[in-house]
This record gives sequence, structure tokens and C-alpha cells, in this order.
Amino acid sequence: INLIPKGRVTTYGAIAKAVGFPNHSRQVGNALRNYEIDFPAHRVCGACGYITASCLDEFVNKLKSENIEVKGVKIQNFKQIFWDPLTEL
Repeated sequence: INLIPKGRVTTYGAIAKAVGFPNHSRQVGNALRNYEIDFPAHRVCGACGYITASCLDEFVNKLKSENIEVKGVKIQNFKQIFWDPLTEL
């Protein structure tokens, strides 16, 4: 997760696939549930750019501080800022 650049986002599914467990996105989400305050968990979202974390306001504020636009629970321009660990590592 620390490898995701500022201003970019990835999905739980992309991380699961990158670590060899493509059908375990829910487990990735569970693993990210308890994180340190400076950990960039806000850069991980659900499929298609939806913020699914329970701390929505906190994540939206952190994303906006990285110039990522969010409307409601949807990250705007998701395809342009998507970071794919399989191709970018």
C-alpha cells in the first residue's frame, strides 16, 4: 500500500490479484481495517472507484488533499488515476 503514489488509487481486487489471490478482495479490505494514522489506506477503493470504507469523510478529505476529486462516494477520473500493481511494480 505504501507503494501507491500520491494522487493515484488502486482497488482491493487489484491488490488481491497482485499478491496471488485474485478472489480475495474482501480479505484485503479486512487486512486494511486496522491501520496507523499515516498509512495511506485512503488510496485503496472498491471496484470502479467507489469508496467503501466506513471512514468515508476522513478518506475523502485525504484524497482531496492529494488533488483527487470525489463526488459522493465515487472517485472522479478513476480510470486515469488507477494504479495497477501488476503493471507498475
